Amino acid sequence: MAAWSRIGRGTQLSLSQSLSRIVSEGGASPTEAASALRGAAALSRARGQHASSLHGLAFAGLAGRSAAAGAHLLPPPRTRGVGTTPARLRPASSAAVAAELSDAETREPDAAAAAPPRPVPRLGPTTPAEKPRLVVLGTGWAACRLLKDVDTSAYDVVCVSPRNHMVFTPLLASTCVGTLEFRSVVEPVSRIQSALATRPGSYFFLANCTGVDTRAHEVFCTAAAGDGLPSDPYHFKIAYDKLVIASGAEPLTFNIKGVKENAIFLREVSHAQEIRRKLLTNLMLSENPGLSEEEKARLLHCVVIGGGPTGVEFSGELSDFIMRDVRERYAHVKDYVKVTLIEANEILSSFDIGLRQYATNHLSKYGVKLVRGIVKEVKPAEITLSDGTRVPYGLLVWSTGVGPSEFVKSLDLPKSPGGRIGVDEWLRVPSAPDVFALGDCAGFLEQTGKPVLPALAQVAEREGRYLARLLRRVAAQGGSKAHCIGKAELGEPFVYKHIGSMASVGRYKALVDLRENKDAKGVSMAGFISWLMWRSAYLTRVVSWRNRFYVAVNWATTLVFGRDNTRIG
Repeated sequence: MAAWSRIGRGTQLSLSQSLSRIVSEGGASPTEAASALRGAAALSRARGQHASSLHGLAFAGLAGRSAAAGAHLLPPPRTRGVGTTPARLRPASSAAVAAELSDAETREPDAAAAAPPRPVPRLGPTTPAEKPRLVVLGTGWAACRLLKDVDTSAYDVVCVSPRNHMVFTPLLASTCVGTLEFRSVVEPVSRIQSALATRPGSYFFLANCTGVDTRAHEVFCTAAAGDGLPSDPYHFKIAYDKLVIASGAEPLTFNIKGVKENAIFLREVSHAQEIRRKLLTNLMLSENPGLSEEEKARLLHCVVIGGGPTGVEFSGELSDFIMRDVRERYAHVKDYVKVTLIEANEILSSFDIGLRQYATNHLSKYGVKLVRGIVKEVKPAEITLSDGTRVPYGLLVWSTGVGPSEFVKSLDLPKSPGGRIGVDEWLRVPSAPDVFALGDCAGFLEQTGKPVLPALAQVAEREGRYLARLLRRVAAQGGSKAHCIGKAELGEPFVYKHIGSMASVGRYKALVDLRENKDAKGVSMAGFISWLMWRSAYLTRVVSWRNRFYVAVNWATTLVFGRDNTRIG
């Protein structure tokens, strides 16, 4: 037994030294070498085996693996720029192989024989002969304005987002009650930037970005839908020359219990569809026989949390829908339909005090009950306020502003006040070369001396337009490749000037405040003329002529025939 043990240890040491030399000369990858060594170690411990058999088996296995390893280390063929990369790119030293061997005896047999990790699909770095790659994360206002204006003769563009369209959010509330159809407020990203569909080096990936490696200039992504793909979740990497993070923000819940489980937000088309389906379902269910008065009142009680522009506009649309359509088509339950708007402070706090008072009076006149309070807990059919008041509901819409997303929080990047990604005056992330951030996910760092800009569509759109001009200037000076932006003169920093705010309050009335701030002089008005201005402004701001036509036709159809109350799905 002792003799066989000495033979096995001597053979293992000799084989380890031989394999280490092969690995250092590039003959095999460390994974194959370690596998061969583990096999040799296992054989050496077996009783009754001869040392020469051990050598023969180990080197026979290595010879077969070396050819495969040599082919594996060759660069993979490129297919439209997308390839795969092995999990390890650097050959290990002999010490690393020895460490693998020393661990082999302590591992389980199944773990030692486990297959190596699958290669990660990858869009590799651009070559000097190729155009630099601009990777954009998101399809919101900032990202889509950048995509629309970017110089595609200077950059290949790659867009990564879990949705393939932009949402015209100012008109989203109108889709909840049928004033507009959903297709009228969305624009496919491939129509905004045709290069994503036509240029060989530009792509749109339906995926979520899960991480950024600013040193390696790579982003890590997970496909938004894994059905039909080789694995679920399906992970891949994208190398970039310039990266723009415009991933937006998430609704604020203030960690109130039950909000995410029971409330509906109003940020995406899917949210508007859910609100419309829930509203019409409750209207039809409330007509069923046998329901008590209290249950009918609960089903038809629509509660809106948040008195900002989105919450007020939705409340106004809902009130108009009830006054014009519900009372005519649901006569049996028309007296049970109620709308309550709950706000912790004053509604429309960014508007002039006179406009706020006008909105309060108008909403109250047309059936919207305004309640000042703070939500403490949300249950499936009831809200509890901080003063103990309980408010039963059938539909709950949550619109209390936005904050940084979990993705933004997870990034190892400097943060501005409020938790957004910190940027300088040129929208650059100072600690990350070639990385920019804009829109709701970005804010000025404290050292810039500038305030964090509000999460408004006009802010995001102007940041996108500015960055497109900056990137064009950088490309013209030869700074578009990775690590080359220092050669370029960036020009004037970004400056935001507020051009005013608008909000509809229903029944052909709206508020228009065109002052730079509440203390400045300028146009401030409310009423029917303001409503015409509101509609005209938004009609001209819709992204494409196709959608402008859709919106105009929807408005005309609703005016003549009323809103469609068909429940689909």
